[in-house]
Amino acid sequence: MRTVAAYRAQNSTDPLGPGTIERREVGPHDVRIEIRWSGICHSDIHTVRGDWGPQHYPLAVGHEIAGTVAEIGANVTKHRVGDRVGVGCMVNSCGKCENCAAGDEQFCAQGCVATYGSIDRDGSVTQGGYSSEIVVDENFVLRVPESIPFEAAAPLLCAGITTYSPLRRWGAGPGKRVGVVGLGGLGHMAVKLAKAMGAEVTVLSQSLKKREDGVRLGADHYYATSDPETFKKLSKRLDLIINTISAPIDVDAYLRLLAVDGALVNVGAPPEPMSLRVGSLIGGRRSFAGSQIGGIAETQEMLDFCAEHGIAADVEVIDAGRINEAWDRVLASDVRYRFVIDASTLGA
Repeated sequence: MRTVAAYRAQNSTDPLGPGTIERREVGPHDVRIEIRWSGICHSDIHTVRGDWGPQHYPLAVGHEIAGTVAEIGANVTKHRVGDRVGVGCMVNSCGKCENCAAGDEQFCAQGCVATYGSIDRDGSVTQGGYSSEIVVDENFVLRVPESIPFEAAAPLLCAGITTYSPLRRWGAGPGKRVGVVGLGGLGHMAVKLAKAMGAEVTVLSQSLKKREDGVRLGADHYYATSDPETFKKLSKRLDLIINTISAPIDVDAYLRLLAVDGALVNVGAPPEPMSLRVGSLIGGRRSFAGSQIGGIAETQEMLDFCAEHGIAADVEVIDAGRINEAWDRVLASDVRYRFVIDASTLGA
């Protein structure tokens, strides 16, 4: 095992602090990556705080990872030393089940191995990107195109694919009217991606304070959900709504914004349950659905799409010593639009 620098949670309540974690030695099909950038996702906070269940501590989180290949196993064919690469929300799956065979490793029948806080095939607890290195099976390592700014590439491995996948699956494109609920880390990527796909994009945010940003990112329309008139004006006007926020919403109110055959797709994961009236669905042959990242092939497709269309995340780069401050600001929605840790400062 290799000991590497990391910022870790010791429990569900205390601030994160510097320390070390262990990484396995490089196996025949492994890639060792020197992490250069690590994005901060709201999921990191939910996980450490136990919102989604008990965790194994100490725990280094982070599943938006960009770095360079430092070492490859003897049988690796997909990557070379020096390559710009990324790692997203998962690092392994069975590779044999129906879902894995279809390219949906995130829905592995045996359970995909998450980048952190998951039990890997060797029985160890996975540790994430708030660290200086990571060792990953080559099949779960993505190629980061040179045209994407490196620090702005990291959030694409979660925020990018989490929004790209439902936009593609539910047909965002020319002639489609797409609504994006929330203009945060996920929402700002949804706006950029939907606009690049050719859709007409409407942002639905609690207030109008980010309206100028929304227009700059590509939104055609911007409405405040705190204004009851919004739900009257947009009644039956949208074909697809991507809900990016991790808090409960009035599902029925948003469903009524959909035209016939429209879909409301939830990608945010609030810890509280949400309910709806079935009449809101059958009244317009509407759908209420969920989506969770994407498979490896689709994630690479997303990265290539971003490179082709000049898309990257809007980021604020921070030193490791500011991680706890950044978490507080994430909880206060005070970031535009993704914090990215400079991993070179982890050992400082």
